[in-house]
Amino acid sequence: MKKLGFILIAVFAVVVGLLVGTLNSDPVQLDLLWIQFELPLGLALLLGFSTGVLAGIVIIYMLRIVPLRLQLRKARNQLSKKDQTLQQDSPNLTLPDD
Repeated sequence: MKKLGFILIAVFAVVVGLLVGTLNSDPVQLDLLWIQFELPLGLALLLGFSTGVLAGIVIIYMLRIVPLRLQLRKARNQLSKKDQTLQQDSPNLTLPDD
């Protein structure tokens, strides 16, 4: 089911990309400080959109996912330390076998 959903989204993205590219075929000149080049307007729009999406994903990852992973690592370390101290305090305690 996930594979079908991914295929449908990919086909939709390709169709939208082709529509934007064909309907906006006029050339535009981009001036990026030291580099100047000419691209079709549709390609410039799609590149700008995808750059914005990628930048948003990276920012969300850095501001939300990384701190949560660090917090999880800290909690796991604390849990393993507690487990080690419990094992050192009572090494003869074992769970019964059923």
